[in-house]
Amino acid sequence: MALTDPIANMLTVIRNASSTKKEVVEVRNSRFSEELLRIFKKEGFIENYKLVKDNKQGILRVYLRYGKDGTPALLGLKRVSKPSLRIYKGKGELPKVYGGLGSAIVSTSKGVMTDKEARAQKIGGEVICYIW
Repeated sequence: MALTDPIANMLTVIRNASSTKKEVVEVRNSRFSEELLRIFKKEGFIENYKLVKDNKQGILRVYLRYGKDGTPALLGLKRVSKPSLRIYKGKGELPKVYGGLGSAIVSTSKGVMTDKEARAQKIGGEVICYIW
């Protein structure tokens, strides 16, 4: 039996929906998923997201963002640290995605944040994904 990775699943759903120019996509809710979507919104990769209640854990409805010419704001998304292989970086080793045009999402002792925020606070952590 293969273990599923809910974060990788969410990233794949968003990446595929963005490449096919869907406006709205739904993913399973978790606190960690909400934190990732908060950062995606703050960085301008998605328009918005909202929690839709159901009788289980809830669903996150994600509104994708596109430019005036229809190009997706989200060009790429890559899972870095996986349940089978965790990737940790110290404060001086945090990666720069596309020379600073993208973001690395890092799970730190002070919460989930971008590589820029982690560098400013001089902390490292687990590199969750790259987004550009």
